[in-house]
Order: sequence, then C-alpha cells, then structure tokens
Amino acid sequence: MKNARAAIRYAKAILNLAKDSKEETVVNDDMLFISTTISENDEFEVMLRSPIVKSSDKINVLNAIFGSKVNNITLGLFHLLQDNKRIAMLHSIAKQYAIIYDFDKHMQVAKVTTAVPLTKEIEAKVLAKIVALTGDNANLENEINPAILGGFILRVGDMQYDASISNYLNELKKEFDNSHYIPKI
Repeated sequence: MKNARAAIRYAKAILNLAKDSKEETVVNDDMLFISTTISENDEFEVMLRSPIVKSSDKINVLNAIFGSKVNNITLGLFHLLQDNKRIAMLHSIAKQYAIIYDFDKHMQVAKVTTAVPLTKEIEAKVLAKIVALTGDNANLENEINPAILGGFILRVGDMQYDASISNYLNELKKEFDNSHYIPKI
C-alpha cells in the first residue's frame, strides 16, 4: 500500500514536469512502452526488483533498453529512482502515470471483443462511435475470442453493447424456447 501511494506521487510529479515542458503525451507513450516491456518480460521485472543486482547495473540495463527510445524526462526518472533506491517501483509508476494521464485527458478504456483482430479502418469507426456515444475519447483494447463467432462486444465504462453472433443465436434460442407455438403432429 505504501509503495502504491509512492508510485502515485512519482507519477503525478512526472506528469506535472512533463506538462510544464509540454511533453506529457510523449512521456505517456514512454510510460506505456516501459509498462508493456516490463509486463512482457518476467526476467526483466525480477532484475529490477532484485536486491542483489546493483542499482548502477539496473540503470545500465534501463539505458541500454530505453536510452535512445524515450524522452529526457523519462531518463531523468530512471536516475531519480536510482538516487532514491526505488528502481523496483518503475513498473508501478509507469502504470500510474498512464492512469493519471488518461483521467487528465478525459480518456477512458474501451474493450472490444471480436472473433478476429480489428483492422485500422474498423478501429477508427469504433473510436468515432465511442466519442459519439460518450462524448469522451477512449483507448481501444482489442480482445480476441473466437467463441463469439463474429460481430463484437463493446465495453466502455459501465456500458456494454453485445452485437456478437453468439449473443444473437442465444437470443434466438430463447425466443424458440419461450414460444407459445406448439406444433401439432
């Protein structure tokens, strides 16, 4: 719990610094990149959390991986965390930054479940529809689930719209089950 509050404080401080230099979007991209990289590599996260690995070695690894790909503010965060012996919190800070950034920009997460991956064209149409329905922008997460057969399921905040073929077939089955028509043979 204590580390979560510290991660939020670091994330807010970095966001304020990024806003002052008008680079909050670039830093958000960096934080998403860092969070994804750490999430996809268990060994990398273990190394960052390890008390055995020297912090100078951790900084060298971070610079080797992210050095030429991230903003100077993000690089400064690495060194600040090294000075305060909190490099292990990098993943939490990156996640918290993205959450605070999205809230600040009135962005929400929309989850679209489809049988196949969305194309860029369909993704743009879905995002436009979300703006029309909610008035806010959204980051789209596409989940693939072949069990829905076709169509899509859209979740934005507490709203859900199920336009999947499996849902349609289930509704049709319910209609037949509840039918008052009794065939006479």
